[in-house]
Amino acid sequence: MYGQFENTFMMYLPRLCEHCLNPSCVATCPSGAIYKREEDGIVLIDQDKCRGWRLCISGCPYKKIYFNWKSGKSEKCIFCYPRIESGQPTVCSETCVGRIRYLGVLLYDADRIEEAASTEREVDLYERQCEVFLDPHDPSVIEEALKQGIPQNVIEAAQRSPVYKMAMDWKLALPLHPEYRTLPMVWYVPPLSPIQSYADAGGLPKSEGVLPAIESLRIPVQYLANMLSAGDTGPVLRALKRMMAMRHYMRSQTVEGVT
Repeated sequence: MYGQFENTFMMYLPRLCEHCLNPSCVATCPSGAIYKREEDGIVLIDQDKCRGWRLCISGCPYKKIYFNWKSGKSEKCIFCYPRIESGQPTVCSETCVGRIRYLGVLLYDADRIEEAASTEREVDLYERQCEVFLDPHDPSVIEEALKQGIPQNVIEAAQRSPVYKMAMDWKLALPLHPEYRTLPMVWYVPPLSPIQSYADAGGLPKSEGVLPAIESLRIPVQYLANMLSAGDTGPVLRALKRMMAMRHYMRSQTVEGVT
């Protein structure tokens, strides 16, 4: 238990297919109907090959494959690949009113996937997956990418990618349940979840000013760590503290009028 009944919290976690680097659904399909596309990493189900074995449903630890009883086929998120192919974002990210979803190009070394997924300690899986991703600004990476046939505009898109900034540069985004060893590619920014009225009433200790201390937020840090970093609170605390620092700065600019 990480909290008390009177501190009950609610967190909305929008989940979809993780389009993993090491997808377990691909390995469990007896028909070989599930595959990961090399050009963009999207995991798809070939509806012509699917025979309705349904082993992929139990094989996906994120439970994001569903069975269509009318067609007798398994179905899942297709990452709006027809839109991606035409240079458009996915529908869920484009229509989100809160602008919570970001898309971007990530370059990674496919030869490191097996080594990263085989990491002995679960708490090390997050760092090992980060080592799979390549720096799009590294001249050696750019040179090798061009040799492998990756177009220049894709490399430039990777350099501008907001996903790379949040996951690698700023270390704000974290993978969902890395202990599953599938190396998920849909990452999440942990919520700060301050309840200002509760903090003002003395329910939460404050660090500096009016904002509550990171370690005393309504959603326990250990709870978030169990979900986003295999129980390691370090990456979660780092992300929360960086976001709190930004919130302090923006509050000084927009609320307190400090220039």
